Amino acid sequence: MFSETSQANFEEDSQKQPAIGHWKPLMPSKGNKEETETGCQDAGGVDETQSTEQLNMSRLRSSSVEIREKGSEFLKEELHKAQKELKLKDKECERLSKVREQLEQELEELTASLFEEAHKMVREANTKQAASEKQLREARGKIDMLQAEVTALKTLVITSTPSSPNRELHPQLQSPSKAGFRKGHGRNKSTSSAVVSAASQNVTPEPVSRECKEVDSILFAEFQAWKESPTLDKSSSFLDRIYREDVGPCLDFTKQELSELVRVAVEQNTLTIEPVASQTLPMVKVSAEECGGPNGFRSQIVTKCALSGLPRTCKHRIMLGDSGNYYYISPSCRARITAVCNFFTYIRYIQQGLVRQDVELMYWEVMRLRREMSLAKLGFYPSDM
Repeated sequence: MFSETSQANFEEDSQKQPAIGHWKPLMPSKGNKEETETGCQDAGGVDETQSTEQLNMSRLRSSSVEIREKGSEFLKEELHKAQKELKLKDKECERLSKVREQLEQELEELTASLFEEAHKMVREANTKQAASEKQLREARGKIDMLQAEVTALKTLVITSTPSSPNRELHPQLQSPSKAGFRKGHGRNKSTSSAVVSAASQNVTPEPVSRECKEVDSILFAEFQAWKESPTLDKSSSFLDRIYREDVGPCLDFTKQELSELVRVAVEQNTLTIEPVASQTLPMVKVSAEECGGPNGFRSQIVTKCALSGLPRTCKHRIMLGDSGNYYYISPSCRARITAVCNFFTYIRYIQQGLVRQDVELMYWEVMRLRREMSLAKLGFYPSDM
């Protein structure tokens, strides 16, 4: 821009200068010949100066043109570079916008999936909670029902003892008039039970006597100490005494090895007692290995007790755990095992908090179970064994 302005000023100055040496030549006179030559020389110097100036002007013009061309080329290059950079930036912006849109879409999908998963977890938790509450209600109902049944059974058992039988449970002990009245409204029974009832009615009932009870302070104190933190560990004085005085002697059979296995199964609550096939059992004398070993066939009934080793009519058999081995036992051995199992069942109920009674009532129930074990180890058992 500066070079163009200088050139224009220079041209204007050159146009304002008077034209020198452009005149019509006159014929020189002889007198003026020297002057004419001198003037020609001056005119020649002026022409040379003008040609020099014109040459300089043309050079300036050419240089200004070159400068303009180079400047325009430089500007074009810069413009081209700027356009390229703008295109690159546009592409980068477009790429970043696509990335942002993709991230926003992924974020929305992730948020939706998280909300869906959370709702699903809440629904599953509500379903499980409802099922658990239902199971809890059912379990509580069953516990209440079992407690009512146990209470009723205890009442029946406590009110019916050999020394003081319950006349409602034993109608044969009632007077003939009352017995006849019940007989007319009773249910039909089997022939064998009718024969037993007829035979029992001919027996003269013995006079009923009330038994008296008194709490033993030592036993009661041991039971109270155990009741504070009930456990099945024999380290407590309460269970240690019962093991020594009742459980051990009651499960002490002739076959010591099998007796020890039976005791362990009773303690672990893995003993199974089931009746054998009802049929006439011949009195067969066989070896202890044959009668006490595994027998999975119901057709062949062994009549030698596996625990006592004596020939007896074995109406029941036992299985220890899940071994699948059955051992036939006599009614006396079954009564002894059942008495110990009843005791362990009751103290397990106490340990689990299923028995909600007064401490003294629980103590007397334990004493009753101990008496059953004592009678069983002495050989007394009900006839229906």
